[in-house]
Amino acid sequence: MYDLKKYLPTTRKELELRGWDYVDVILFSGDAYVDHPSFGAAVIGRVLEHAGYRVAIVPQPDWHGDYRDFKKLGRPRLFFAISAGSMDSMVNHYTAARRLRSDDAYTPDGRAGMRPDYCTITYCKILKQYFPDVPVVIGGIEASMRRLTHYDYWSDRLMPSILIDSGADVLQYGMGEQSVVALARAYEQGGDISRIPQIGRVISEAELGSLPADTIRLHSHEQAVQDKRKHAENFRLIETESNKIYPRTLVQRVGERYVVINPTYPPMTTAELDAVFDLPFMYFPHPKYKGKRIPAYEMIRFSVCMHRGCFGGCSFCTISAHQGKQIVSRSKESILRQVETLSRLPDWKGYVSDLGGPSANMYRMHGKDRSLCEKCARASCLQPAICKNLNRDFEPLIDIYRTVDALPYVKRAYVSSGIRYDLMDEAYGRQLLLRHVSGRLKVAPEHVSANVLRLMRKPPFDEYMRFDSFFRRVNEECGLRQQLIPYFISSHPGCTNRDMAALAEQTRRMHYRPEQVQDFTPTPMTLSTTMFYTGLNPYTMEPVYVARSAEEKRKQNSYFFWWKESGERPAAKNKRQYGKR
Repeated sequence: MYDLKKYLPTTRKELELRGWDYVDVILFSGDAYVDHPSFGAAVIGRVLEHAGYRVAIVPQPDWHGDYRDFKKLGRPRLFFAISAGSMDSMVNHYTAARRLRSDDAYTPDGRAGMRPDYCTITYCKILKQYFPDVPVVIGGIEASMRRLTHYDYWSDRLMPSILIDSGADVLQYGMGEQSVVALARAYEQGGDISRIPQIGRVISEAELGSLPADTIRLHSHEQAVQDKRKHAENFRLIETESNKIYPRTLVQRVGERYVVINPTYPPMTTAELDAVFDLPFMYFPHPKYKGKRIPAYEMIRFSVCMHRGCFGGCSFCTISAHQGKQIVSRSKESILRQVETLSRLPDWKGYVSDLGGPSANMYRMHGKDRSLCEKCARASCLQPAICKNLNRDFEPLIDIYRTVDALPYVKRAYVSSGIRYDLMDEAYGRQLLLRHVSGRLKVAPEHVSANVLRLMRKPPFDEYMRFDSFFRRVNEECGLRQQLIPYFISSHPGCTNRDMAALAEQTRRMHYRPEQVQDFTPTPMTLSTTMFYTGLNPYTMEPVYVARSAEEKRKQNSYFFWWKESGERPAAKNKRQYGKR
Protein backbone atom coordinates (compact mmCIF):
# COMPACT_ATOMS: atom_id res chain seq x y z
CA MET A 1 0.00 0.00 0.00
CA TYR A 2 2.85 2.40 0.79
CA ASP A 3 5.29 1.40 -1.99
CA LEU A 4 5.78 4.73 -3.76
CA LYS A 5 6.94 2.99 -6.94
CA LYS A 6 3.45 1.49 -7.34
CA TYR A 7 1.80 4.91 -7.60
CA LEU A 8 2.14 7.45 -10.38
CA PRO A 9 5.07 9.67 -9.32
CA THR A 10 4.22 13.08 -7.92
CA THR A 11 7.68 14.50 -7.08
CA ARG A 12 11.26 14.53 -8.36
CA LYS A 13 12.20 12.08 -5.62
CA GLU A 14 9.57 9.63 -6.82
CA LEU A 15 10.86 9.95 -10.40
CA GLU A 16 14.33 9.08 -9.11
CA LEU A 17 12.96 6.03 -7.28
CA ARG A 18 11.89 4.73 -10.67
CA GLY A 19 15.16 5.71 -12.31
CA TRP A 20 13.43 8.09 -14.72
CA ASP A 21 15.30 10.97 -16.31
CA TYR A 22 12.29 12.16 -18.30
CA VAL A 23 8.47 12.00 -18.27
CA ASP A 24 6.23 11.65 -21.32
CA VAL A 25 3.06 13.20 -19.89
CA ILE A 26 2.55 15.28 -16.74
CA LEU A 27 -1.01 15.41 -15.43
CA PHE A 28 -2.28 18.34 -13.35
CA SER A 29 -5.43 17.66 -11.34
CA GLY A 30 -7.67 19.83 -9.19
CA ASP A 31 -8.40 16.78 -7.00
CA ALA A 32 -6.17 14.96 -4.58
CA TYR A 33 -4.49 11.94 -6.16
CA VAL A 34 -6.49 8.84 -5.32
CA ASP A 35 -5.35 5.77 -7.24
CA HIS A 36 -8.80 4.33 -7.76
CA PRO A 37 -10.84 3.74 -10.96
CA SER A 38 -13.52 6.18 -9.77
CA PHE A 39 -11.08 9.11 -10.07
CA GLY A 40 -10.51 10.36 -13.63
CA ALA A 41 -6.92 11.53 -13.32
CA ALA A 42 -5.85 8.13 -11.98
CA VAL A 43 -7.64 6.39 -14.85
CA ILE A 44 -6.01 8.54 -17.52
CA GLY A 45 -2.60 8.11 -15.90
CA ARG A 46 -2.94 4.34 -15.68
CA VAL A 47 -4.21 4.06 -19.26
CA LEU A 48 -1.24 6.02 -20.59
CA GLU A 49 1.11 4.00 -18.40
CA HIS A 50 -0.36 0.77 -19.79
CA ALA A 51 0.20 2.11 -23.32
CA GLY A 52 3.90 2.36 -22.53
CA TYR A 53 4.29 5.99 -21.48
CA ARG A 54 5.98 7.49 -18.45
CA VAL A 55 3.35 9.46 -16.57
CA ALA A 56 3.58 11.73 -13.53
CA ILE A 57 0.82 13.60 -11.71
CA VAL A 58 0.75 16.90 -9.82
CA PRO A 59 -2.39 16.96 -7.67
CA GLN A 60 -3.79 20.28 -6.48
CA PRO A 61 -0.77 22.44 -7.38
CA ASP A 62 -0.39 25.74 -5.53
CA TRP A 63 -1.31 28.44 -8.05
CA HIS A 64 -0.15 31.28 -5.77
CA GLY A 65 3.32 32.75 -5.43
CA ASP A 66 6.17 31.43 -7.53
CA TYR A 67 4.22 28.54 -9.17
CA ARG A 68 6.90 26.06 -8.08
CA ASP A 69 4.45 23.13 -8.28
CA PHE A 70 4.01 23.80 -12.00
CA LYS A 71 7.75 23.78 -12.60
CA LYS A 72 8.99 21.08 -10.23
CA LEU A 73 8.83 18.18 -12.72
CA GLY A 74 10.11 20.20 -15.66
CA ARG A 75 8.80 19.75 -19.19
CA PRO A 76 7.27 16.50 -20.41
CA ARG A 77 8.47 14.84 -23.60
CA LEU A 78 4.97 14.89 -25.17
CA PHE A 79 2.43 17.13 -23.41
CA PHE A 80 0.88 18.46 -20.24
CA ALA A 81 -2.64 17.22 -19.40
CA ILE A 82 -5.03 19.20 -17.20
CA SER A 83 -8.24 18.25 -15.41
CA ALA A 84 -10.08 20.46 -12.93
CA GLY A 85 -11.13 17.27 -11.15
CA SER A 86 -14.23 15.15 -10.79
CA MET A 87 -16.45 18.26 -10.66
CA ASP A 88 -16.58 21.57 -12.46
CA SER A 89 -14.55 23.86 -10.21
CA MET A 90 -17.35 26.42 -9.96
CA VAL A 91 -19.91 23.78 -8.94
CA ASN A 92 -17.34 22.51 -6.47
CA HIS A 93 -16.84 25.99 -4.98
CA TYR A 94 -20.29 27.60 -4.91
CA THR A 95 -23.87 26.83 -3.89
CA ALA A 96 -26.96 27.55 -5.98
CA ALA A 97 -27.14 30.87 -4.11
CA ARG A 98 -23.55 31.62 -5.29
CA ARG A 99 -22.25 31.30 -1.74
CA LEU A 100 -18.77 29.90 -1.20
CA ARG A 101 -18.80 26.33 0.07
CA SER A 102 -16.93 25.59 3.27
CA ASP A 103 -15.54 22.19 2.25
CA ASP A 104 -14.30 20.15 -0.71
CA ALA A 105 -14.91 16.39 -0.75
CA TYR A 106 -12.00 15.76 -3.14
CA THR A 107 -9.39 17.39 -0.90
CA PRO A 108 -7.57 15.97 2.16
CA ASP A 109 -9.64 16.57 5.30
CA GLY A 110 -12.30 18.22 3.12
CA ARG A 111 -10.35 21.47 3.11
CA ALA A 112 -11.76 24.19 0.86
CA GLY A 113 -9.69 26.52 -1.31
CA MET A 114 -7.21 24.01 -2.70
CA ARG A 115 -8.09 24.73 -6.33
CA PRO A 116 -8.87 28.03 -8.07
CA ASP A 117 -12.08 29.20 -9.69
CA TYR A 118 -12.13 28.20 -13.38
CA CYS A 119 -9.40 25.73 -12.48
CA THR A 120 -8.64 24.51 -16.02
CA ILE A 121 -8.09 28.02 -17.33
CA THR A 122 -5.84 29.00 -14.41
CA TYR A 123 -3.64 25.90 -14.64
CA CYS A 124 -3.33 26.20 -18.41
CA LYS A 125 -2.30 29.85 -18.38
CA ILE A 126 0.42 29.18 -15.82
CA LEU A 127 1.85 26.27 -17.82
CA LYS A 128 1.75 28.30 -21.04
CA GLN A 129 3.60 31.10 -19.27
CA TYR A 130 6.56 28.85 -18.36
CA PHE A 131 6.43 26.26 -21.14
CA PRO A 132 4.91 28.05 -24.17
CA ASP A 133 6.21 25.48 -26.65
CA VAL A 134 4.83 22.39 -24.86
CA PRO A 135 1.35 21.22 -25.95
CA VAL A 136 -1.36 21.40 -23.29
CA VAL A 137 -4.33 19.01 -23.43
CA ILE A 138 -7.33 19.86 -21.26
CA GLY A 139 -10.00 17.33 -20.29
CA GLY A 140 -12.31 16.16 -17.54
CA ILE A 141 -15.86 17.29 -16.79
CA GLU A 142 -15.04 21.01 -16.67
CA ALA A 143 -13.40 21.10 -20.11
CA SER A 144 -15.89 18.62 -21.55
CA MET A 145 -19.01 20.60 -20.65
CA ARG A 146 -17.44 23.93 -21.62
CA ARG A 147 -16.19 22.84 -25.04
CA LEU A 148 -18.41 25.29 -26.95
CA THR A 149 -20.18 28.55 -26.08
CA HIS A 150 -21.89 27.96 -22.73
CA TYR A 151 -23.75 29.87 -20.05
CA ASP A 152 -21.71 30.40 -16.88
CA TYR A 153 -24.07 30.91 -13.94
CA TRP A 154 -21.41 32.34 -11.63
CA SER A 155 -20.46 35.22 -13.94
CA ASP A 156 -23.99 35.35 -15.42
CA ARG A 157 -22.79 35.46 -19.02
CA LEU A 158 -22.10 33.37 -22.07
CA MET A 159 -18.49 32.25 -22.20
CA PRO A 160 -16.75 31.01 -25.35
CA SER A 161 -15.23 27.57 -25.66
CA ILE A 162 -12.78 26.94 -22.83
CA LEU A 163 -10.18 26.41 -25.56
CA ILE A 164 -10.28 30.16 -26.20
CA ASP A 165 -10.04 31.37 -22.61
CA SER A 166 -7.44 28.81 -21.54
CA GLY A 167 -5.15 28.94 -24.56
CA ALA A 168 -4.93 25.12 -24.56
CA ASP A 169 -3.81 23.32 -27.69
CA VAL A 170 -6.30 20.45 -27.51
CA LEU A 171 -9.53 19.74 -25.63
CA GLN A 172 -10.40 16.12 -24.96
CA TYR A 173 -14.08 15.66 -24.09
CA GLY A 174 -16.08 12.78 -22.67
CA MET A 175 -14.44 9.64 -21.32
CA GLY A 176 -10.87 10.03 -22.46
CA GLU A 177 -9.11 6.66 -22.46
CA GLN A 178 -9.07 6.20 -26.24
CA SER A 179 -8.40 9.75 -27.36
CA VAL A 180 -5.62 10.46 -24.85
CA VAL A 181 -3.65 7.44 -26.05
CA ALA A 182 -4.27 8.45 -29.68
CA LEU A 183 -2.96 11.94 -28.87
CA ALA A 184 0.15 10.51 -27.21
CA ARG A 185 0.83 8.34 -30.26
CA ALA A 186 0.36 11.28 -32.62
CA TYR A 187 2.63 13.62 -30.63
CA GLU A 188 5.25 10.89 -30.29
CA GLN A 189 5.31 10.19 -34.02
CA GLY A 190 4.94 13.81 -35.13
CA GLY A 191 1.64 12.91 -36.76
CA ASP A 192 -1.54 14.83 -37.50
CA ILE A 193 -3.99 15.12 -34.60
CA SER A 194 -6.77 16.77 -36.61
CA ARG A 195 -8.72 13.56 -37.26
CA ILE A 196 -8.51 12.07 -33.77
CA PRO A 197 -12.06 11.50 -32.47
CA GLN A 198 -13.40 13.16 -29.35
CA ILE A 199 -11.11 16.17 -29.33
CA GLY A 200 -11.55 19.89 -29.88
CA ARG A 201 -9.05 22.34 -31.35
CA VAL A 202 -8.85 25.86 -32.73
CA ILE A 203 -8.23 26.50 -36.45
CA SER A 204 -8.05 29.47 -38.79
CA GLU A 205 -10.54 30.32 -41.54
CA ALA A 206 -8.06 29.02 -44.13
CA GLU A 207 -8.32 25.53 -42.58
CA LEU A 208 -12.11 25.27 -42.80
CA GLY A 209 -11.83 23.55 -46.15
CA SER A 210 -10.18 20.54 -44.54
CA LEU A 211 -13.27 19.72 -42.44
CA PRO A 212 -15.68 16.93 -43.48
CA ALA A 213 -18.38 17.93 -45.96
CA ASP A 214 -21.18 17.21 -43.49
CA THR A 215 -19.71 19.43 -40.73
CA ILE A 216 -22.37 21.38 -38.82
CA ARG A 217 -21.66 25.09 -38.57
CA LEU A 218 -23.08 26.60 -35.40
CA HIS A 219 -23.99 30.23 -34.86
CA SER A 220 -20.86 32.12 -33.85
CA HIS A 221 -20.12 32.92 -30.23
CA GLU A 222 -20.79 36.60 -30.93
CA GLN A 223 -24.15 35.82 -32.53
CA ALA A 224 -25.14 33.66 -29.56
CA VAL A 225 -24.21 36.48 -27.16
CA GLN A 226 -26.34 38.96 -29.10
CA ASP A 227 -29.35 36.67 -29.66
CA LYS A 228 -30.52 34.15 -27.07
CA ARG A 229 -32.58 32.38 -29.68
CA LYS A 230 -29.42 31.56 -31.62
CA HIS A 231 -27.82 30.16 -28.48
CA ALA A 232 -30.89 27.94 -27.99
CA GLU A 233 -30.64 26.78 -31.60
CA ASN A 234 -26.97 25.94 -31.07
CA PHE A 235 -27.80 23.85 -28.02
CA ARG A 236 -30.42 21.83 -29.89
CA LEU A 237 -27.87 20.96 -32.57
CA ILE A 238 -25.13 20.13 -30.06
CA GLU A 239 -27.34 17.86 -27.95
CA THR A 240 -28.87 16.15 -30.97
CA GLU A 241 -25.44 15.22 -32.30
CA SER A 242 -24.14 14.14 -28.89
CA ASN A 243 -27.00 11.64 -28.62
CA LYS A 244 -25.99 9.87 -31.83
CA ILE A 245 -23.70 6.87 -32.03
CA TYR A 246 -22.10 8.39 -35.13
CA PRO A 247 -22.29 12.20 -34.74
CA ARG A 248 -20.95 14.84 -37.10
CA THR A 249 -18.17 17.39 -36.68
CA LEU A 250 -19.18 20.74 -35.15
CA VAL A 251 -17.52 24.08 -35.82
CA GLN A 252 -18.15 27.48 -34.20
CA ARG A 253 -16.57 30.80 -34.99
CA VAL A 254 -15.14 32.85 -32.11
CA GLY A 255 -13.74 36.16 -33.34
CA GLU A 256 -11.38 35.35 -36.21
CA ARG A 257 -10.82 31.75 -35.09
CA TYR A 258 -12.89 28.57 -35.27
CA VAL A 259 -13.44 25.92 -32.60
CA VAL A 260 -13.74 22.45 -34.12
CA ILE A 261 -15.23 19.55 -32.17
CA ASN A 262 -14.52 16.17 -33.73
CA PRO A 263 -17.11 13.35 -33.39
CA THR A 264 -16.86 10.82 -30.56
CA TYR A 265 -15.50 7.33 -30.74
CA PRO A 266 -18.18 4.64 -30.97
CA PRO A 267 -19.11 3.28 -27.52
CA MET A 268 -16.42 1.13 -25.91
CA THR A 269 -16.86 -2.62 -25.91
CA THR A 270 -17.20 -4.63 -22.70
CA ALA A 271 -13.67 -5.97 -23.21
CA GLU A 272 -12.28 -2.45 -23.58
CA LEU A 273 -14.03 -1.26 -20.41
CA ASP A 274 -12.90 -4.35 -18.50
CA ALA A 275 -9.32 -3.61 -19.54
CA VAL A 276 -9.54 -0.16 -17.91
CA PHE A 277 -10.81 -1.51 -14.60
CA ASP A 278 -8.22 -4.30 -14.64
CA LEU A 279 -5.33 -1.81 -14.60
CA PRO A 280 -3.12 -1.97 -11.47
CA PHE A 281 -4.90 0.60 -9.32
CA MET A 282 -3.81 0.74 -5.69
CA TYR A 283 -7.35 1.62 -4.49
CA PHE A 284 -5.84 4.10 -2.02
CA PRO A 285 -4.95 7.77 -1.88
CA HIS A 286 -1.27 8.52 -2.46
CA PRO A 287 0.82 7.88 0.71
CA LYS A 288 1.51 11.63 0.96
CA TYR A 289 -2.01 11.93 2.43
CA LYS A 290 -1.39 9.42 5.23
CA GLY A 291 -3.41 10.37 8.29
CA LYS A 292 -5.76 12.60 6.30
CA ARG A 293 -9.29 11.81 5.25
CA ILE A 294 -10.50 12.43 1.68
CA PRO A 295 -14.33 12.44 1.94
CA ALA A 296 -15.03 11.45 -1.68
CA TYR A 297 -12.71 8.47 -1.35
CA GLU A 298 -14.28 7.36 1.92
CA MET A 299 -17.64 7.34 0.15
CA ILE A 300 -16.59 5.15 -2.79
CA ARG A 301 -13.66 3.09 -1.49
CA PHE A 302 -15.70 -0.13 -1.30
CA SER A 303 -18.01 0.59 -4.23
CA VAL A 304 -18.08 -0.97 -7.69
CA CYS A 305 -19.11 0.91 -10.84
CA MET A 306 -20.59 -1.69 -13.19
CA HIS A 307 -21.29 0.40 -16.27
CA ARG A 308 -21.08 3.82 -17.92
CA GLY A 309 -23.58 6.03 -19.68
CA CYS A 310 -27.24 6.86 -19.09
CA PHE A 311 -30.20 6.91 -21.47
CA GLY A 312 -32.47 8.75 -19.03
CA GLY A 313 -31.75 12.12 -20.65
CA CYS A 314 -32.73 14.28 -17.65
CA SER A 315 -32.60 17.93 -18.70
CA PHE A 316 -30.40 19.07 -15.80
CA CYS A 317 -27.93 16.18 -15.90
CA THR A 318 -24.50 16.08 -17.56
CA ILE A 319 -23.99 12.29 -17.50
CA SER A 320 -25.20 11.49 -21.01
CA ALA A 321 -23.42 14.57 -22.43
CA HIS A 322 -20.13 13.45 -20.85
CA GLN A 323 -20.31 9.66 -20.66
CA GLY A 324 -22.70 9.10 -23.54
CA LYS A 325 -26.27 7.87 -23.86
CA GLN A 326 -25.30 4.29 -24.75
CA ILE A 327 -24.72 1.93 -21.82
CA VAL A 328 -21.28 0.30 -21.78
CA SER A 329 -21.21 -2.50 -19.21
CA ARG A 330 -18.42 -4.46 -17.60
CA SER A 331 -18.45 -8.23 -17.67
CA LYS A 332 -19.57 -10.19 -14.64
CA GLU A 333 -16.03 -11.56 -14.34
CA SER A 334 -14.50 -8.08 -14.20
CA ILE A 335 -16.96 -6.99 -11.53
CA LEU A 336 -16.22 -10.06 -9.42
CA ARG A 337 -12.47 -9.46 -9.75
CA GLN A 338 -12.92 -5.96 -8.36
CA VAL A 339 -15.01 -7.21 -5.44
CA GLU A 340 -12.26 -9.71 -4.63
CA THR A 341 -9.67 -6.90 -4.80
CA LEU A 342 -11.76 -4.80 -2.40
CA SER A 343 -12.01 -7.72 0.02
CA ARG A 344 -8.21 -7.76 0.37
CA LEU A 345 -7.98 -4.10 1.37
CA PRO A 346 -7.34 -3.05 4.98
CA ASP A 347 -10.51 -2.05 6.85
CA TRP A 348 -12.65 -4.34 4.69
CA LYS A 349 -15.63 -5.32 6.85
CA GLY A 350 -17.48 -7.47 4.33
CA TYR A 351 -19.73 -4.77 2.87
CA VAL A 352 -19.83 -3.57 -0.74
CA SER A 353 -21.14 -0.03 -0.34
CA ASP A 354 -22.50 0.21 -3.89
CA LEU A 355 -23.03 -2.10 -6.86
CA GLY A 356 -23.96 0.77 -9.11
CA GLY A 357 -23.46 3.10 -12.00
CA PRO A 358 -24.83 6.44 -13.21
CA SER A 359 -28.30 4.88 -13.01
CA ALA A 360 -27.80 1.64 -11.12
CA ASN A 361 -30.49 -0.41 -12.86
CA MET A 362 -29.43 0.23 -16.48
CA TYR A 363 -26.73 -2.46 -16.49
CA ARG A 364 -26.43 -4.20 -19.90
CA MET A 365 -29.51 -2.46 -21.29
CA HIS A 366 -29.39 -1.47 -24.94
CA GLY A 367 -31.40 -1.47 -28.13
CA LYS A 368 -32.72 -4.84 -29.28
CA ASP A 369 -31.96 -3.79 -32.87
CA ARG A 370 -28.69 -1.85 -32.85
CA SER A 371 -29.27 -0.61 -36.40
CA LEU A 372 -32.23 1.40 -35.08
CA CYS A 373 -30.06 2.91 -32.35
CA GLU A 374 -27.53 3.99 -34.99
CA LYS A 375 -30.24 6.12 -36.61
CA CYS A 376 -31.63 7.50 -33.33
CA ALA A 377 -31.00 10.95 -31.86
CA ARG A 378 -33.53 10.88 -29.00
CA ALA A 379 -32.22 12.44 -25.82
CA SER A 380 -34.01 9.87 -23.67
CA CYS A 381 -34.98 6.24 -24.17
CA LEU A 382 -37.51 6.64 -21.34
CA GLN A 383 -39.29 9.93 -22.04
CA PRO A 384 -41.86 10.85 -23.22
CA ALA A 385 -42.38 7.06 -23.40
CA ILE A 386 -40.13 4.03 -22.99
CA CYS A 387 -38.59 3.08 -26.33
CA LYS A 388 -40.05 -0.13 -27.75
CA ASN A 389 -36.58 -1.11 -28.96
CA LEU A 390 -35.11 -1.01 -25.44
CA ASN A 391 -34.02 -4.34 -23.98
CA ARG A 392 -35.18 -4.19 -20.35
CA ASP A 393 -33.88 -7.56 -19.17
CA PHE A 394 -32.93 -7.41 -15.48
CA GLU A 395 -31.69 -11.00 -15.25
CA PRO A 396 -27.98 -10.19 -15.81
CA LEU A 397 -28.12 -7.55 -13.06
CA ILE A 398 -30.03 -9.77 -10.62
CA ASP A 399 -27.51 -12.54 -11.32
CA ILE A 400 -24.62 -10.26 -10.36
CA TYR A 401 -26.38 -9.14 -7.18
CA ARG A 402 -26.96 -12.74 -6.12
CA THR A 403 -23.46 -13.90 -7.07
CA VAL A 404 -21.76 -11.10 -5.12
CA ASP A 405 -24.09 -11.70 -2.18
CA ALA A 406 -23.07 -15.36 -2.11
CA LEU A 407 -19.32 -14.72 -1.96
CA PRO A 408 -17.86 -15.98 1.33
CA TYR A 409 -16.09 -12.70 2.05
CA VAL A 410 -19.18 -10.53 1.39
CA LYS A 411 -21.69 -10.00 4.18
CA ARG A 412 -23.90 -7.65 2.18
CA ALA A 413 -23.78 -5.79 -1.12
CA TYR A 414 -25.76 -2.55 -1.26
CA VAL A 415 -27.01 -0.40 -4.11
CA SER A 416 -26.40 3.24 -3.24
CA SER A 417 -26.41 4.76 -6.74
CA GLY A 418 -29.65 6.27 -7.99
CA ILE A 419 -32.20 3.97 -9.60
CA ARG A 420 -34.88 4.73 -12.18
CA TYR A 421 -38.16 3.61 -10.63
CA ASP A 422 -39.82 4.01 -14.03
CA LEU A 423 -37.43 1.32 -15.28
CA MET A 424 -38.18 -1.57 -12.97
CA ASP A 425 -40.08 -4.84 -12.78
CA GLU A 426 -41.37 -6.92 -9.87
CA ALA A 427 -38.44 -9.36 -9.78
CA TYR A 428 -35.77 -6.65 -9.78
CA GLY A 429 -37.68 -4.51 -7.30
CA ARG A 430 -38.00 -7.34 -4.80
CA GLN A 431 -34.34 -8.35 -5.13
CA LEU A 432 -33.33 -4.73 -4.56
CA LEU A 433 -35.58 -4.09 -1.55
CA LEU A 434 -35.01 -7.41 0.21
CA ARG A 435 -31.21 -7.62 -0.11
CA HIS A 436 -29.58 -4.40 -1.26
CA VAL A 437 -31.11 -1.46 0.59
CA SER A 438 -29.27 -0.39 3.73
CA GLY A 439 -32.47 0.97 5.29
CA ARG A 440 -32.97 4.09 3.18
CA LEU A 441 -33.67 4.10 -0.55
CA LYS A 442 -33.18 7.43 -2.30
CA VAL A 443 -35.08 8.08 -5.52
CA ALA A 444 -35.59 11.26 -7.51
CA PRO A 445 -39.13 12.19 -8.53
CA GLU A 446 -37.79 15.80 -8.59
CA HIS A 447 -41.26 17.42 -8.68
CA VAL A 448 -45.01 16.81 -8.81
CA SER A 449 -46.00 19.28 -11.55
CA ALA A 450 -46.67 17.64 -14.93
CA ASN A 451 -45.30 20.65 -16.81
CA VAL A 452 -42.12 20.89 -14.76
CA LEU A 453 -41.52 17.15 -15.05
CA ARG A 454 -42.00 17.34 -18.82
CA LEU A 455 -39.34 20.05 -19.06
CA MET A 456 -37.09 17.96 -16.80
CA ARG A 457 -37.64 14.89 -19.00
CA LYS A 458 -38.76 13.00 -15.92
CA PRO A 459 -41.72 10.60 -15.62
CA PRO A 460 -45.12 11.80 -14.33
CA PHE A 461 -45.50 11.82 -10.56
CA ASP A 462 -48.01 8.97 -10.88
CA GLU A 463 -45.02 6.74 -11.70
CA TYR A 464 -43.48 7.65 -8.36
CA MET A 465 -46.77 6.98 -6.57
CA ARG A 466 -46.90 3.51 -8.12
CA PHE A 467 -43.39 2.82 -6.90
CA ASP A 468 -44.29 4.23 -3.48
CA SER A 469 -47.16 1.74 -3.32
CA PHE A 470 -44.91 -1.14 -4.40
CA PHE A 471 -42.27 -0.14 -1.85
CA ARG A 472 -44.85 -0.02 0.94
CA ARG A 473 -46.40 -3.34 -0.07
CA VAL A 474 -43.09 -5.23 -0.12
CA ASN A 475 -42.03 -3.74 3.20
CA GLU A 476 -45.31 -4.66 4.86
CA GLU A 477 -45.26 -8.20 3.43
CA CYS A 478 -41.71 -8.80 4.65
CA GLY A 479 -41.86 -6.95 7.96
CA LEU A 480 -39.26 -4.37 6.95
CA ARG A 481 -38.93 -0.81 8.17
CA GLN A 482 -37.10 0.72 5.22
CA GLN A 483 -37.46 4.37 4.36
CA LEU A 484 -38.13 5.82 0.93
CA ILE A 485 -36.37 9.16 0.54
CA PRO A 486 -37.59 11.29 -2.40
CA TYR A 487 -35.37 13.97 -3.91
CA PHE A 488 -36.91 17.27 -5.07
CA ILE A 489 -35.68 20.37 -6.92
CA SER A 490 -37.00 23.93 -6.71
CA SER A 491 -36.60 26.79 -9.23
CA HIS A 492 -36.15 24.55 -12.25
CA PRO A 493 -37.11 26.37 -15.48
CA GLY A 494 -40.88 26.21 -15.87
CA CYS A 495 -41.46 25.94 -12.13
CA THR A 496 -43.70 28.63 -10.63
CA ASN A 497 -44.69 29.38 -7.03
CA ARG A 498 -47.99 27.65 -7.77
CA ASP A 499 -46.07 24.51 -8.77
CA MET A 500 -44.08 24.67 -5.54
CA ALA A 501 -47.26 25.13 -3.52
CA ALA A 502 -48.62 21.98 -5.18
CA LEU A 503 -45.42 20.13 -4.25
CA ALA A 504 -45.72 21.32 -0.64
CA GLU A 505 -49.35 20.18 -0.48
CA GLN A 506 -48.53 16.78 -1.99
CA THR A 507 -45.69 16.12 0.46
CA ARG A 508 -47.92 17.26 3.34
CA ARG A 509 -50.65 14.80 2.31
CA MET A 510 -48.07 12.00 2.11
CA HIS A 511 -46.65 12.93 5.53
CA TYR A 512 -43.25 13.68 4.04
CA ARG A 513 -40.93 16.18 5.61
CA PRO A 514 -38.70 16.84 2.56
CA GLU A 515 -35.12 16.02 3.42
CA GLN A 516 -33.27 15.59 0.09
CA VAL A 517 -33.91 18.95 -1.58
CA GLN A 518 -31.94 21.28 -3.81
CA ASP A 519 -32.37 24.63 -5.47
CA PHE A 520 -31.66 24.28 -9.19
CA THR A 521 -28.06 25.14 -10.09
CA PRO A 522 -27.44 25.93 -13.78
CA THR A 523 -24.37 23.97 -14.89
CA PRO A 524 -22.70 24.38 -18.30
CA MET A 525 -24.18 22.79 -21.40
CA THR A 526 -27.42 21.20 -20.16
CA LEU A 527 -30.94 21.69 -21.52
CA SER A 528 -32.13 23.08 -18.18
CA THR A 529 -29.32 25.65 -18.10
CA THR A 530 -30.09 26.70 -21.68
CA MET A 531 -33.73 27.25 -20.69
CA PHE A 532 -32.62 29.16 -17.59
CA TYR A 533 -30.45 31.53 -19.62
CA THR A 534 -32.62 31.99 -22.73
CA GLY A 535 -36.11 31.64 -21.26
CA LEU A 536 -36.87 29.38 -24.23
CA ASN A 537 -37.35 25.67 -24.79
CA PRO A 538 -34.73 25.01 -27.52
CA TYR A 539 -36.85 22.26 -29.08
CA THR A 540 -40.06 24.29 -29.45
CA MET A 541 -38.82 27.87 -29.00
CA GLU A 542 -41.76 28.41 -26.66
CA PRO A 543 -41.17 30.79 -23.70
CA VAL A 544 -40.38 29.14 -20.36
CA TYR A 545 -40.90 30.84 -17.01
CA VAL A 546 -37.65 31.14 -15.05
CA ALA A 547 -37.15 32.05 -11.39
CA ARG A 548 -33.92 34.04 -11.78
CA SER A 549 -33.49 36.37 -8.85
CA ALA A 550 -32.14 35.31 -5.49
CA GLU A 551 -35.45 36.28 -3.92
CA GLU A 552 -37.49 34.20 -6.39
CA LYS A 553 -35.24 31.20 -5.81
CA ARG A 554 -35.38 31.65 -2.03
CA LYS A 555 -39.17 31.84 -2.12
CA GLN A 556 -39.48 28.64 -4.13
CA ASN A 557 -37.05 26.78 -1.90
CA SER A 558 -39.00 27.83 1.19
CA TYR A 559 -42.00 25.73 0.06
CA PHE A 560 -40.03 22.61 0.96
CA PHE A 561 -40.20 23.61 4.60
CA TRP A 562 -43.96 24.02 5.02
CA TRP A 563 -43.75 21.98 8.21
CA LYS A 564 -41.66 24.67 9.92
CA GLU A 565 -44.39 27.24 9.44
CA SER A 566 -47.39 24.99 10.02
CA GLY A 567 -45.98 23.19 13.04
CA GLU A 568 -47.51 20.01 11.65
CA ARG A 569 -45.62 16.84 12.49
CA PRO A 570 -45.29 14.11 9.87
CA ALA A 571 -45.90 10.44 10.59
CA ALA A 572 -42.20 9.80 11.28
CA LYS A 573 -39.70 12.10 12.90
CA ASN A 574 -37.79 13.00 9.73
CA LYS A 575 -39.46 11.06 6.93
CA ARG A 576 -42.11 8.53 6.13
CA GLN A 577 -41.50 4.97 7.29
CA TYR A 578 -43.04 1.77 6.03
CA GLY A 579 -43.53 -1.65 7.58
CA LYS A 580 -44.39 -2.22 11.23
CA ARG A 581 -46.11 0.69 12.89
